Amino acid sequence: MKKNVYVYLLLLPGLIILLLFLAVPLFSTVFRTFQGDEGLTLTKYIAFFKDSYDRGVYIRTLKLALLTTLIAVILGFPTSYYISRVSRRVRGLYIIFAVFPLLTSPVVRSFSWMVILGKNGIINSTLLKLNLIEEPLRLLYNEFSIVIGLVYLFLPLMIMSLVGVMENIDEDLIEAAESLGATRREVFARVIFPLSIPGLIVGSVLVFTGSITAYTTPQLLGGSNTTVLATLIYQNAMSLFDWDSASVVATIMILTTVFVTFLINKLSSRLNA
Repeated sequence: MKKNVYVYLLLLPGLIILLLFLAVPLFSTVFRTFQGDEGLTLTKYIAFFKDSYDRGVYIRTLKLALLTTLIAVILGFPTSYYISRVSRRVRGLYIIFAVFPLLTSPVVRSFSWMVILGKNGIINSTLLKLNLIEEPLRLLYNEFSIVIGLVYLFLPLMIMSLVGVMENIDEDLIEAAESLGATRREVFARVIFPLSIPGLIVGSVLVFTGSITAYTTPQLLGGSNTTVLATLIYQNAMSLFDWDSASVVATIMILTTVFVTFLINKLSSRLNA
């Protein structure tokens, strides 16, 4: 009994800090968005979704986050499986390469992609020299460049989440399935994929959450014509000093993240059924 009391006492300082600096400010921010002249109301949210510009920003942000998550799954799954099957020494080297983008600032990474995707960037210059195009392609300051930047930014999270699960898949299970006549496709569908779902869930949630809340990458690579929710919050709060509207956008972002996370968990439970 005393040991349990000591454990709770050790948790108490962290819980107090989380309560004072996270839970209370978050609750006050969300609560004020439901306040109106006549008490609790949804007027601010109705006004947000009635506005065509705000509604377009929301749909764009959700689309970019979902597309980034999908691409991260497609690229991260085979990469993670390959890393998990190599020797431990080589695996550590590959993991370092995968994590390396996380060690640099998002600003530096975004400017790097601006050099690559710009009008006079590496891609356009190469295509022009090869006479494959007559004029530079518009690869920057649009949704395409944002997705490229977000995938590069959050793909390591997907890889690390999947590698941590896949490296624990017993090789004997795969050999047993193959010895019983299962093809590689059947081994993947019935053994590897079901056992990798926990890592897939964690990776998808991390990538989606990071993508829907990202500010630096969409701001630098998307420009002023491709506004997302994070940049809309900044505009309302810091440029227009409209903190109520900024709080509404922040709450919508939080609720969307929670809802999509719930859907991902529901989908994973059906796949495991």
